Amino acid sequence: MSLGRIARHLWPTVPVLIALVITGLLLVVFGVSPQVGFGAMLQGAFGDPSRVLSVAAFWVPIALASVGLVVTFTAGLWNIGVEGQIVIGAIAASWVALKFNFPGPMQITFEILAAMFAGAIWAGVTAILKTRGKVHEIFGGLALNNLAIIFTNYLISGPWQPPEGGTFRGTVPFPAKALLPLYGDSRLSPISVVMLIAAVVVVFLLLRGSYWGLKLKALGKNPSSAFLLGVSSERETILALMFCGALAGLAGAVRVTSWFDSLRQSISGGIGYLALLVVMLSAFRVLLIPFIAFFFSAVLNGSITLQLRTQLHSSLGGILTGVLVLMVLLFGELRQLKRFDERRVGSRPDE
Repeated sequence: MSLGRIARHLWPTVPVLIALVITGLLLVVFGVSPQVGFGAMLQGAFGDPSRVLSVAAFWVPIALASVGLVVTFTAGLWNIGVEGQIVIGAIAASWVALKFNFPGPMQITFEILAAMFAGAIWAGVTAILKTRGKVHEIFGGLALNNLAIIFTNYLISGPWQPPEGGTFRGTVPFPAKALLPLYGDSRLSPISVVMLIAAVVVVFLLLRGSYWGLKLKALGKNPSSAFLLGVSSERETILALMFCGALAGLAGAVRVTSWFDSLRQSISGGIGYLALLVVMLSAFRVLLIPFIAFFFSAVLNGSITLQLRTQLHSSLGGILTGVLVLMVLLFGELRQLKRFDERRVGSRPDE
């Protein structure tokens, strides 16, 4: 194997190593040995089976939202509103759990369907604002995120408040049959893992081998050329955002019926914004998303132990993931510039 080919294979690991070095330097600045700091994070994430299961339980909704975001990113859309779509999905699932009493497994089935439908509709509002109102999806999504959070707080402290009175802690716990079955004493539901695997396979096949996936890629690469080829930017924008919203709503349902047992304030836990980082780090490759999302989940869960052992704030894990994404994006741009220069030099006539 030539040195050039080896360098190409090793190139993706460079930003990861740089991010780890920067984080290690931050630990030294704050008077903590990098060995102790990273060891604490590893112990917090993988120290025993219960911690591994906790990482996996947090991983599932991150990965679900990230898989949905690949669809919108492929179409050239920045679906910042994914956070609100997760929240609305959690609200819809909670509504079914609190207000209906379906027999057997139909209860959780209708909760999941309601969450996916609500997430799709909420994303559809962003799509309509963009296509008809000319409001960029970033601004529309951010506005709807805030509305979803406000609506959650209103429900918790108002119509859905516990019998003892209004509170921002949460609603009354859901009935047992309204919750996803969990693995042992953990918060991980095997059903949620199956749904995640199905979502990854479906999105991979849609983007790789379907006519719709081809239209989304054309729209994302060059909207003007896609229009000349007969691709409706309005229709595909709406469908892409609603598809992502449905998976984000599913993530909200998983969150509220397995990680929690009731609707809580800040039910999403910032998963939507974290999913944006996962997708950027994956370079929009669906099959990489479960692994990157698991890494993020492990870092964030391990950061809690880091805080307990070193008295450093757990946000250090967020710094690590943020620096990692920044380095990957930076090195990706450098790689594109290098390829551009190589093509330009290769196209020059011999002097």
